[in-house]
Amino acid sequence: MNKTDLINVVAQEVPACAKKDVAAVIQATLDAIQGALKEGDKVQLVGFGTFEAKDVAAHEARNPSTGEKVQVPASKKPAFSASKALKDAVNG
Repeated sequence: MNKTDLINVVAQEVPACAKKDVAAVIQATLDAIQGALKEGDKVQLVGFGTFEAKDVAAHEARNPSTGEKVQVPASKKPAFSASKALKDAVNG
């Protein structure tokens, strides 16, 4: 499912809202999650899961085409942990 499919599904579930309104709400939600992660905050959606930014230490990697060693700087990566309810729904 891509973003357009998600918009279509939500618009069908909430017939009072136009697709462009649903698209705006979904985009605002994604922007809010991204902004919170950028600020270092966690976003916890009870019954769904938790989004957070995790630190990745600086490390040395190897360029696969040349074999040359490359220094990879420290960074943050977004991570998602599914809630028990979401895991149960997927498995069940």
